[in-house]
Amino acid sequence: MTSVTRSWDRLSDHNPLIGFVDACLRGPAQVVLQNNPLTGLLVLVAIAWGAFENGQPRILGGAVLGLVVGTATAVALRVDEPSLRKGLFGFSPLLTGIAVPTFLDDRPLMWLYLVLGAIATTVVTLALNAIFKTWGLTAFTMPFVLTTWVLLLAAYQFDRFTVLTNLKPMFPGEGQLTGGRFDWDLVPTFLRGVSQIYLINSWVTGLIILVALLVNSRWSALFAVIGAVGATLLALWFGADAASLDKGLFGFNAVLTAIAVGAVLHRPGALVTLYTLFGIALTLFVQMALATVLTPLAIPVLTGPFNIATWLLLLPKRHFAPVPNHERAKETVVSTVKHSV
Repeated sequence: MTSVTRSWDRLSDHNPLIGFVDACLRGPAQVVLQNNPLTGLLVLVAIAWGAFENGQPRILGGAVLGLVVGTATAVALRVDEPSLRKGLFGFSPLLTGIAVPTFLDDRPLMWLYLVLGAIATTVVTLALNAIFKTWGLTAFTMPFVLTTWVLLLAAYQFDRFTVLTNLKPMFPGEGQLTGGRFDWDLVPTFLRGVSQIYLINSWVTGLIILVALLVNSRWSALFAVIGAVGATLLALWFGADAASLDKGLFGFNAVLTAIAVGAVLHRPGALVTLYTLFGIALTLFVQMALATVLTPLAIPVLTGPFNIATWLLLLPKRHFAPVPNHERAKETVVSTVKHSV
């Protein structure tokens, strides 16, 4: 496997087209803070499975289109080559490319809307990273979140689009919640908590994503499981909505926080694990609060809670241990963007 990886790296270094493909493949992996083209390829397979399983193949098309357009926009804007090659300008546009066909009805103009959104996401990535560099942070997936919120809110004002978020606008506290219960059906729920990172409701997709993580980092895969299980059980304990719980909607933000704090930014250990567990709870509470704020607008929280909670966890600069000194950690979205923007 190592020899194949080295051969691929040499080929992508000397062939611009292969280099672009390599950058695009790393984009899906960078959503979960990994820098590995094989991980990215497996993530695309996971997205494809979920898209077809749910009868929405356009989601796969949107993901690929967003990824390619976002990366191509970064090339046109002449971003620094190392960041580009690591897929750091593909992961947020990929998510935007998934969100647009997920939340808008399928019309020809939707694809133009998606392309414009992917371009905007790359521009917003550059802007936010320039701002967050002041505090030694990175924008994570916030460019995707902000761009998608704008696209969905704007779509309400266009007769050519229909917003399909399946959320009913209401004032906070008006809806009735039905709590879930603990049983073995929670196992696929945990996996759907992983798949919802990419806005897909499929336990098979979640399982493939965990395999993709395992290919690059066993710690990232482990903390992804901890994040999904911890947040879901905590939401269940506090009586969160059962329908949302079953879809894994209370796990995916915590999965990203757990990977970032527990496996990528710190060397895994006892104290780091405790801090990560606290971060999982914090992420869930931020998600619930943000959902309350957005309920009147019928707009999903997306990965906004992950970004907010992780920024709060990083700003105190509690470096419990050195960041793991290996390529998969050094060349993720977290470390590279801070020094290259």
